Amino acid sequence: MNAPNAAPELFTWEFASDPYPAYAWLREHAPVHRTKLPSGVEAWLVTRYADARQALADSRLSKNPEHHAEDAQGKSKTGIPGERSANLMTHLLNIDPPDHTRLRRLVSKAFTPRRVAAFAPRVQELADDLIDRFAPRGEADLIHDFAFPLPIYAICDLLGVPREDQDDFRDWAGMMIRHGGGPRGGVARSVKKIRGYLAELIHRKRNDPGDDLISDLIRASDHGEHLTENEAAAMCFVLLFAGFETTINLIGNGVYALLGNPEQRARLQESIERGERELLDTGIEELLRYDGPVELATWRFATEPLTIGGQQIATGDPVLVVLAAADRDPARFHEPDTLDLSRRDNQHLGYGHGIHYCLGAPLARLEGTVAIETLLRRLPDLALAVDRADLRWRGGLIMRGLRTLPVEFAAH
Repeated sequence: MNAPNAAPELFTWEFASDPYPAYAWLREHAPVHRTKLPSGVEAWLVTRYADARQALADSRLSKNPEHHAEDAQGKSKTGIPGERSANLMTHLLNIDPPDHTRLRRLVSKAFTPRRVAAFAPRVQELADDLIDRFAPRGEADLIHDFAFPLPIYAICDLLGVPREDQDDFRDWAGMMIRHGGGPRGGVARSVKKIRGYLAELIHRKRNDPGDDLISDLIRASDHGEHLTENEAAAMCFVLLFAGFETTINLIGNGVYALLGNPEQRARLQESIERGERELLDTGIEELLRYDGPVELATWRFATEPLTIGGQQIATGDPVLVVLAAADRDPARFHEPDTLDLSRRDNQHLGYGHGIHYCLGAPLARLEGTVAIETLLRRLPDLALAVDRADLRWRGGLIMRGLRTLPVEFAAH
């Protein structure tokens, strides 16, 4: 048991399974807390909602790792593994205005609400096809069999990756999210393979464009605005990376939360059976708040001395906004540790805030909504097949997600 003045131990396996008590302690006793991360990098953790919202929109906190006060070796310990060596740094998670403004505008043209809405039937088709594969078994690992392949195939379709190449993407993506669980250097090798493939695909689509995101990016850059080949490859890479891991975790964490809250799950299933949408829509937002897919916002670096929550931050210091802690702040949310699918006042920070608000949030919401609705409708007796204590959460700093989610149900 921690003494009242002793900070809880962070980033252990025990912490990963349930970080929320530790975050509650930090919010109360050390809301802006300097800690050494598993990589050895020291950073500030921002845990209160008001401070988090301010930090996410503060232009003095740069996304560019070059502002990190560390040497080149220290800089390499931030960001997506392998992106630096693969020359994939110039994407929206690593740049500031004016380059950020220019690139975001280009991607926004290709990532319109119309395109996302038109994609709904394909997401539904993917969800049904995947369930068809395991429904006769009466058991499945919802991460491996459903939550992982659905967004991979969806983002590949959206980018314009040919169907015959999509299983390669699935293999490379699987290596990326294993973090410490795969062979040494496997993440960097997968990132390089993705980089090489994207460069070739961009070249092909420049000569033979189609109705897809990569072709739209090329068209946008060819009509007066400038997008270099490196920028195009980096942009596609981050759309792939951010577009699948967040959705895997939204589906996995969301189903896990529902299985642990049977009354809420029953309300949602009854609502779905009646063909209603309202509780499903508010429910997805609540699942994003309650145990969202992104635990910490991506890296920020102070470009000048500043104060957050009364704490002085020095130039060059890394700052990590803890979205999971902010979204359980009792100063902002009524009974924040309670899952309430009908919660109305729910301005959670699950997809960030400010100019770096997640561009792919509408697509992730669509995929998460279709996935969870289809699972509950088609497998109404879905149940956890192992003890909750036996589940393991993936390592890694930014994302929060289960390694596996074994379930059982009546075979059909």
